[in-house]
Amino acid sequence: MSATQASAPAARQAVPHDWIPGLIQNAKPDLVSGFIIFLIALPLSLGIALASGAPAIAGIITAVIGGVLGSLISGSHLTINGAAAGLIVIVLGAVNAFGGGMEGFRVALAVGVICGGLQIVIGLLKAGKLTNMFPLQVVHGMLAGIGIIIMAKQIHVALGVKVGGSMIATIAAIPSSFAGMAPTVALIGAISLMIMIVWPMLGKAVPFLKAIPAPLVVVLTAVAMGQSFQLDAKYLVSVPLNFMESFAFPDFSKIGDGVFWKYVITYLFVASLESLLTAAAIDKMDPYKRRSNMNQELIGKGASNALASLIGGLPMIAEVVRSSANVMNGARTRWANFYHGVFLLVAVVAIPAVLNMIPLAALAGMLVFIGFRLAHPKTFAHALHIGKEEFMFMAATTAIVVTVDLLWGVIIGFAIAVVTNLVRGGAKGFVKADTQVSAQGDTVTLKFRGALGFNNYVGVRGVLDSLPKAKQLTLDYSGVTFMDHTVRERLHDFKGEYEGEGGSLAVQGESALRASSHHEFSAMVRAKA
Repeated sequence: MSATQASAPAARQAVPHDWIPGLIQNAKPDLVSGFIIFLIALPLSLGIALASGAPAIAGIITAVIGGVLGSLISGSHLTINGAAAGLIVIVLGAVNAFGGGMEGFRVALAVGVICGGLQIVIGLLKAGKLTNMFPLQVVHGMLAGIGIIIMAKQIHVALGVKVGGSMIATIAAIPSSFAGMAPTVALIGAISLMIMIVWPMLGKAVPFLKAIPAPLVVVLTAVAMGQSFQLDAKYLVSVPLNFMESFAFPDFSKIGDGVFWKYVITYLFVASLESLLTAAAIDKMDPYKRRSNMNQELIGKGASNALASLIGGLPMIAEVVRSSANVMNGARTRWANFYHGVFLLVAVVAIPAVLNMIPLAALAGMLVFIGFRLAHPKTFAHALHIGKEEFMFMAATTAIVVTVDLLWGVIIGFAIAVVTNLVRGGAKGFVKADTQVSAQGDTVTLKFRGALGFNNYVGVRGVLDSLPKAKQLTLDYSGVTFMDHTVRERLHDFKGEYEGEGGSLAVQGESALRASSHHEFSAMVRAKA
């Protein structure tokens, strides 16, 4: 059953309380989902921390703060907060830029504290809508580039080989790492990767297996193999046996360095964008059709990021895979996120010796799988299906992220998209869309003129949010000369939001526009007479 089909009955039920009544009323489904997410988050948090050049415990600290504190002050209802694969490249880059090891990590913690403070400021300024200005395929290109980097680095860990140097050198060293691999370590890495691939398929054939998360199966299998092979400690996770020894504190000595602020900007952009995109995606899955408060979401993430970084945690986002699993496992309120954080805290306090039995190769195998999902060839094929220009944005962004730098990849991809939209749509209305609202009784019409693109969608979204609710709304495109893919997809999302709040939405004037491809959200230009 699809998420849409499953949501129909629940949408007619009373929306569950989030706060103290919700803690009592929804204890069972939220506890169950929180426990399942804990089983998924535990190994991933350890693996993401290690891949980021941080102590393994840093990922757990982040998930605990994100669950216990972030759940209570965020603007979303069903998202799960924690360390994410999308931030590995940034954190690792910051750690290495400032000397590597604990010295570099402590400076990276200072970057996280500043980033958290700025997220709070952005949220208080109600600037969450600014994330609407980024073209979707540039975002996808950024994530694909991150996925390639994760795979390239973690393949070596899964083989039991240490490799350093640039990304090009890391990729080039893969054949030699296969030649020089540690056989028992590589076997654990290969089986871990295979479980991540095959387990979801088995779940389709044997339904009860769906209730057992693949990362848990990986960890149990790998621990058993590691113990039987008597792996050396250097191939195993290492977390403090006394949780009170887990904390590390930021070093602000590099705050006057330009490189420090480069990473602040990169942290801020990626962490904020991924969190808001995840919140929007989970809103679509929410069976109760609730909408996240994006400004409060930024405030919540900022406070949680600042605290986590102050005590030795990684930066956090609302993580899409764990959040999706939370919805699919029947969570109803933010307390599921809270419970997952509590379970993680109990685990690192009560069973640290068990965590230290997990082979690093198992975590690397999981991350290789996650990296492949981020950079899956289907995402590039999808971009090409939307249009050649969208594929160009994505491919250029991915290439620069992998070969040069994440921030430069996004900047160059964004610049290419801006120039392309100028050529396709012209300069009229390029920065501020030409809109006109008229109302008569229960009928409201929003008329657009000129070009509509990601470059002016922030203003368009402001107009959309100001429209009266639960009316008969018409979007009139008869004066539009160009509309890009990002705007088409976001207007489609708005239609679902508006109708979910009791209104109706119709479109007119679209027939005069010609689609650039057969994709339902391809860019459109006015057909020549």
